[in-house]
Amino acid sequence: MSKNSASLAGQLDLRRNRQNKLLVGWTLFVIVAVWCAYGTIIQDTDWSRIGGRSGVLASIGRYISLDLKLLPELLIPTIETFMMACVGTILGCFFSLPVAWLGASNVTPSKHILYPLGRFLMVISRSVHEIVWALIFVSVVGLGALPGILAIAMRSVGFISKITAEAIENIDKNPVETIRAVGGNEFQVLYYGILPQIYPVVLATVIFEWDINIRRSAVMGLVGAGGLGLLFFRQMNSFNYGGVTMVILAILMLIVIGEIISHYLRKAVI
Repeated sequence: MSKNSASLAGQLDLRRNRQNKLLVGWTLFVIVAVWCAYGTIIQDTDWSRIGGRSGVLASIGRYISLDLKLLPELLIPTIETFMMACVGTILGCFFSLPVAWLGASNVTPSKHILYPLGRFLMVISRSVHEIVWALIFVSVVGLGALPGILAIAMRSVGFISKITAEAIENIDKNPVETIRAVGGNEFQVLYYGILPQIYPVVLATVIFEWDINIRRSAVMGLVGAGGLGLLFFRQMNSFNYGGVTMVILAILMLIVIGEIISHYLRKAVI
């Protein structure tokens, strides 16, 4: 009985310690959250400019109306936005394969030079935001859809190449060693030994990235990279709040269409 009592007392103490740690953790979380909210929302907000509850409601009310005259102008930017996502994803996939090949430790031609280079390219692509890439390419090639496409491609390279490199590192080595044993070159190793194994993962990743790129392409125009974002920026500058709402609805419709297409693509090819 004494042993059982000691064991039960030990379990109760352990449970109390866990509860105390959980309580301390949640208390610290609430304190930090309140401190951050006070520093960012309370202090940094110009409440006099908002004008209280009536001012907030009035500001929201501006966007309730719809500028139906803008409807014919939405078609071309919507198509352009969709095409930016498609072409950008294709380019990103094309450039991702060699980067993944360099960044996969089991197939890279040089573990001391090319492997770190491949990993560095993955990190750079993922670290720089697509808006920053768009600003860079706008300054290089000018306004239009091209800088948006290049920005989406550069942003896609990091994610697709990283997932692809990890898939390559986890392949079954037997087919690769067999192809090399019979004198196969690196292209044959890639085409017959590696691609059949990573095909489902790469395809699922590309479809997922294309779905994300539709959202990215919708805001590229805010920095002059074409599409619906550029039309949104123009409507905001002209204080046409009904036009802003129309553009937002067009972006929402495009995202919903992208979700439906990506859903059926995954079911059809994966």
